Amino acid sequence: MARVVQKFGGSSVADAESIKRVAKRVVATRQAGHEVVVVISAMGDTTDELMDLAMQVSPQPAPRELDMLLTSGERMSAALLAMAIGDHGLQARSFTGSQAGVITTGTHGNARIIDITPGRIASALEGGDVVIVAGFQGVSQDTKDITTIGRGGSDTTAVALAASLGADYCEIYTDVDGVFTADPRIAPNARRIPKISYEEMLEMAACGAKILHLRCVEYARREHVPVHVRSSFTTKEGTWVTDLEEGSAMEQAIISGVAHDRGEAKITIVGVPDRVGEAARIFEAISTIEVNIDMIVQNVSAVATGRTDISFTLPKTDGKAAIDTLNALKDSVGFEDLLYDDQIGKVSVVGVGMRSHPGVTAKFFASLSEAQVNIEMISTSEIRISVVVDGEDVDRAVRAAHTAFGLDSEDEAVVYAGTGR
Repeated sequence: MARVVQKFGGSSVADAESIKRVAKRVVATRQAGHEVVVVISAMGDTTDELMDLAMQVSPQPAPRELDMLLTSGERMSAALLAMAIGDHGLQARSFTGSQAGVITTGTHGNARIIDITPGRIASALEGGDVVIVAGFQGVSQDTKDITTIGRGGSDTTAVALAASLGADYCEIYTDVDGVFTADPRIAPNARRIPKISYEEMLEMAACGAKILHLRCVEYARREHVPVHVRSSFTTKEGTWVTDLEEGSAMEQAIISGVAHDRGEAKITIVGVPDRVGEAARIFEAISTIEVNIDMIVQNVSAVATGRTDISFTLPKTDGKAAIDTLNALKDSVGFEDLLYDDQIGKVSVVGVGMRSHPGVTAKFFASLSEAQVNIEMISTSEIRISVVVDGEDVDRAVRAAHTAFGLDSEDEAVVYAGTGR
């Protein structure tokens, strides 16, 4: 008998019929002799609808009260699923994040899990119950207030619970059959990846692949939790994210996948005086507003002017705060102008095979050139190459790179539930 944590996203529980379908899958797992803990998201677009409602009531809702509101979506899903499971003759108990022992930092809207005390869950499992936990939420260690863990927080909740409960593995149910070599909505001939390493999955998540949240993969790697990504609409085998053995077939692949991200913007600081410490002042100011910087490019200083341009990318949602912060530095630093562009996209190729296969960069850039895609910025790691391109060129760039590295499949990938997770 195994102990299994199953996570179902919003598209998997979008309506009453979907909840009944999830209930049947959970019941089948329990009847197979396994202990089951379910982590569940809010139904469909409930979280977005609650956010819209909050903004209609108040243009700047208090973060504490916003968390109180947003966490109601997951609690509703958990209770409804418990009812549906009960109709199959099994005892199910739903818990909020705080009842489940999910302890977080006090940052409303983007709290981090710092501990899990799963006493009530363990007791319920010992009693033969199916346990359902509302994802995306916890309770602050200091203030005891309800907190949310940010977008993708249910994935992180599931993996953290699996680690704390000593689960054999964690299943993440979504609307596609696993992790693909590219987003099937852009590259219909993308192939399902049977197994992928934590390292590669981390790079793909960081580069925009939305199948798993970055913090979820970080937690899984740190705690060595095997993660099975699969569809809630079929019984097909999905993708296993785990530690891969040396010499495995997956490790021999040159490129595992192509990821993209449309959620970034580019800021260019024009005419920065080429003096020691100016770049430090700029990025220290950005760090004080907790903005995550991705790519950074600094041009060679012009001899005639002694000035240089610095460009960097950041999440679109942080664009205004960053521009305001930099404008406040304009007189003291002495730069000439700020340029802002949020019509960009990042396209990345990821694969551990880069370590031993030269020519990956040349092939990637050649494929983009043939597709008439201009490269604006470049960033690399040991197993990743990322480029910034015009937003309108993202789809074309993804398909070009996917084909160039031989990732196309003869079969068309299936997306079961639109754009949801």
